[in-house]
Amino acid sequence: MANDTRAMPGPFAGLSLKLIATIVVVILLVEIIIYLPSAANFRVRWLDDKLRVGVVAARVLDAVPDIMAVPPELTDRLLVSAGAVAIVYRREGQSQLLTLADTEMPREAVTIDTRQRDPLSLVGGGLDTLILGSNRVLRIIGEPEDEAGGVVEVLMPEAPLRQDLLIYSRNIFFLSLLVAVMTAAVLYVFARIILIAPIRRLTGNLVGFRQAPENASLIIAPSSRRDEIGVLEEELAAMERDIFSLLRQRRHLADLGLAVAKINHDLRNTLTSAQLLSDQVADVEDPKVQRLVPRLVQSIDRAIGFAQSVLDYGRQSATPPRPVPIVLRTLVEEAALEAGFAGHPRVAFANRVPDTLVLRLDPGQLTRILANLIKNAREALEAQSSTPGTAPEVGVDVAETGEGIVIGVFDNGPGLPPRARENLFVAFEGSARAGGTGLGLAIARELSEGQGGRLRHVDQPVGTRFEVVFPAATRVAA
Repeated sequence: MANDTRAMPGPFAGLSLKLIATIVVVILLVEIIIYLPSAANFRVRWLDDKLRVGVVAARVLDAVPDIMAVPPELTDRLLVSAGAVAIVYRREGQSQLLTLADTEMPREAVTIDTRQRDPLSLVGGGLDTLILGSNRVLRIIGEPEDEAGGVVEVLMPEAPLRQDLLIYSRNIFFLSLLVAVMTAAVLYVFARIILIAPIRRLTGNLVGFRQAPENASLIIAPSSRRDEIGVLEEELAAMERDIFSLLRQRRHLADLGLAVAKINHDLRNTLTSAQLLSDQVADVEDPKVQRLVPRLVQSIDRAIGFAQSVLDYGRQSATPPRPVPIVLRTLVEEAALEAGFAGHPRVAFANRVPDTLVLRLDPGQLTRILANLIKNAREALEAQSSTPGTAPEVGVDVAETGEGIVIGVFDNGPGLPPRARENLFVAFEGSARAGGTGLGLAIARELSEGQGGRLRHVDQPVGTRFEVVFPAATRVAA
């Protein structure tokens, strides 16, 4: 178990910080979308106010009798109050011009017709003022609200409009930021209660349980929630209980296995000594001794084989397979020799694998798989006779099907007994013969699955057949 620990993020880090930042950003984006038409409306109202002031100034001059000259001080005061350089008032074919004294009229001006009020023009005009409206002169055109046919033009610098629009934008920004932060804080409180706190509880439990999975007090206690978090808590609690039980069982099995291995080692040494003594007893010429010694030797050999197979299973390596190209027929011959077919007097061996078949598999593991299967078949035929009228035979064949490469190990013996069929591939329970451990099939199945294959028993009327199926990709093209 690794000892490295992962610190839990703080209350305003991890998911909490991301949630707050996401809420603030989303609200600010919404405010920006709302701000654009709002700024455009502010600009239109500002321009309308200037036009109204211009109309009032023109009507003030209308009240002065024609025989009287308009004092320049009055004209300048009216234009300054409107913030304008000049005002033009047109109605009924007549024009009236008001200008500041001693002021040169600008040669260029940006025309704004307030009678065009489509949303795209208004938003574009607002952005244009914010970006480019620092040193320009505006020519504002509009109509008086209470007079049809009249037109008012106001000539004025754009800088005051831009300044007021910037102040309005600043106020909107701070107001939006305040709304965003307050909304984020409220949503965060609710999200923390409903979502973040349970997730932090689950995360903290996982971190703690990983450090001490054999501490039952760290198993999470599910809440009464019935939503997805509640289901996650239930499943996590069940998983942690299973892990706790498995680890306890593994420790007990490891301790038991160590004790069994020690006992088994001493037992094998004792049996080896008994085997040596039985060999000496076999030289005694007493007929009764000669009749009993073969059974004694057979029993001792079986006990030694049992002890050795248990030790081999305990030393079974978990090394990943290292596939290389192998000639299957040659490997089958090696497996047969390892399984005891070096000049066997009674049981024949048939290698029906073609010479040209090359597979990409781990040769050592495949040899163990086939050797275990071939040895089981040989021992079954040695213990019982083959089908009447036929010589005992064990064979290996291969076929290419839709499933992949199928390697079969078969014999013409009496077949598997029902008890063995029920517990195939189960260690210490799946033996087909008396006194067997069943470890051969368990090891063969484990090694097959480690290379992407699978081991199976095939029912047939005569004899026994096991097949190892590997993916078609394991074949090496010629």
